[in-house]
This record gives sequence, structure tokens and C-alpha cells, in this order.
Amino acid sequence: MISTGLKESWVKSKFCRDDRTVCHTWLIFLQGVYVTGSFIKSSRSYDDYMNAIEVSHLSKRFGALTALDDISFSVSKGETFGFLGPNGAGKTTTIRILTGISAPSGGTAAIFGNDIIRNPILSRTQMGIVHETSNIYDDLTAWQNLMFTAELYTIGKHQREKQGMELLERFGLQERRYDKVRGFSKGMKRRLTLAMGLVNNPRLLFLDEPTSGLDVQSNLIIRDVIRDLAAQGVTVFLTTHNIEEANLTCDRVAIINRGHIAAIDSPERLKKTIQSAQSVEVAFDSAVPRRMEDLKRIPAVSEVRKEGDKFRLFTEDPSSVIPAVMEYAKANNLRVLSMTTAGPSLEDVFIKLTGLEIRARGVSTVD
Repeated sequence: MISTGLKESWVKSKFCRDDRTVCHTWLIFLQGVYVTGSFIKSSRSYDDYMNAIEVSHLSKRFGALTALDDISFSVSKGETFGFLGPNGAGKTTTIRILTGISAPSGGTAAIFGNDIIRNPILSRTQMGIVHETSNIYDDLTAWQNLMFTAELYTIGKHQREKQGMELLERFGLQERRYDKVRGFSKGMKRRLTLAMGLVNNPRLLFLDEPTSGLDVQSNLIIRDVIRDLAAQGVTVFLTTHNIEEANLTCDRVAIINRGHIAAIDSPERLKKTIQSAQSVEVAFDSAVPRRMEDLKRIPAVSEVRKEGDKFRLFTEDPSSVIPAVMEYAKANNLRVLSMTTAGPSLEDVFIKLTGLEIRARGVSTVD
């Protein structure tokens, strides 16, 4: 068993020089856990509350800058909830408030009925947090990192060893459990970080960009774990730049932009809000770029994008565009290799609601 003093010394040496906020959060956590030698338990049961997260009129200001402007939303128990937005939209600020790292300027946030500001320890004992930046200690082995995290939660020796072995096997790290983390790939470190976030069997898991920059294997493992957690009734709060990931894993999605909630709904319902993003995708046997200008002249086509060897024609009336494309192909001695119609994607919704416009030279903000 690692002593409380040693734990505090480790936290100070690990975080206090580089990240005072993380340092302060861990020390508060340790103090709350070890004042009585065990976790403080809530007097109410988990099932007494309808929502895992309840946010009401939340705001956060940094001087003249308003990062969050009167946002409200709730996340139901067992829901996988996606939180999407461009850089600077307010995603990280929201997570910092919900996990007790930062105090709001106004409004309230509750975790299973516990106000995160008034009862931070009660709230944190029910959550797991996986930050975008790794909190792994490189000079410890994977097993030592996992056991250290379990001891912070005062999990008994037998239980933490059993839980640790199950998690390492689940994330494909069992054979490397006695290797120092310094030699791990980014994907392996990310998997270990997620295992550490699950070691206390949280009822609510915060995942901040869990698959950012990962290899295919790690991406698939983490995505499967998210689905398994949902099946077990664990609430997952997911921030991501990977819109397709949110589309595949989330029950509902909130899109935040410039500190405001632009929309909250299921991915499919959000897609139905922009019928103008219906499209016809066509591939010719010759995909020279100049064909974009020709295709833009087709009546009812509002926009044309070249995507790989295909052209995507946006329209509110696909049925009139299809014969026009076939006529264009015939007139220019082209063979149509494939043609499909598609409804709006979650990415289309995101672009429309956040005011981002994709251009050939990159992404620019449209006011």
C-alpha cells in the first residue's frame, strides 16, 4: 500500500510544476478521500436521479471573454452523449466545470444530483475522467500505473488486482503489463489511460478526444469499449473532433459554437433539419477537375465538391439532378462508373450550424 504522504508527493512532483490546475484537483481529491480513510458516500442512491448530468444556465467568463454563455442541457443515465464544436467553442471549458476543475461564473451543474461546486468529492467519486493529454507516469510499468490509480480510489488489493487484470486484457495490454510505459506507442498509452479511467467502475465517464491521432487497432478497441460501457448502463460524455465517431457511437449530440448550444438531438434527427444537404455522388471514367464547373451549371445543383475520384452534387431535388447528370455524361462521351444519392451527414449539420465552410485552400470561419 502506498502511503497518503507518498501519494501527495507523487502528485506534486508529477503535476505541480507543469500543470497547477491538475495538481490542485488531485490534491483536493486526495484530501477528500483520506480525511476519513474512505470515500464519502452520497445519502441518495444513483437511481433516485433521472439525469446523470444536469446543466442549467451555465456561463463562464475570462475577463472580457465569454467562453460559455447561458448554456443548459441534460444527459440521461446510460446515455452516450457527444459534445461537438470547433476549436474555442467551449468544449474544454464545459468539461473542466463538470469535473470540478474550474468554477462557473454563473449557473449550476450537477452530477447525479450532486452540485459539482458544493459537493465536488461526492460528484467525483462517481466519475472517471480520460483527458486528451496523457496523465500516465512514464517511469512506472503499465501495471504500476493502474494499481496506483486504483489505490487513489481506495480500492482493496484483491479487487484492484482482479479489476486491473481484466482491464489490461480488455485493452490488449496484458503481455506488456510489466513494461515501463516510456516505451509504449501513443495508441498503447491511450488505451492504458482509458483503463485507468475505468479502474473505479465509474457510473459516468468523461472522454476528451479519446481516439485523436490513434492507429486503427486502438481506435477500434476504444470504440468497442464505449459500446460495451453503454450496454452496461454507464453514461459516457464524449468530446471529439471526429464527427463520424460521434455519428456511430452517440445517442444524442450537442453542437456548441462560440459558447452557445446550437443544437441538441440524435444524429439522425439533426440530419433531417437540413434537407438542402441532400446530394448525388457520381464517378466518371474521367474525373478531371474542370468537370466541377460543368456540373455546377446543372439546374437545382447548389454546390459541387470533388471528393477523391467522385463528384458530390448538393441539391434539394435529387430526382431532377440524376437524369441531368446522365445527359451530361452522354453529351461528353463519359461513362458513369457509379451514382448514388445520400441524405445530409452529421458533418453537413456541423458545418451549417457552426458557420464553418470547407474551401479548396482549407477551412475558414464564416461570420
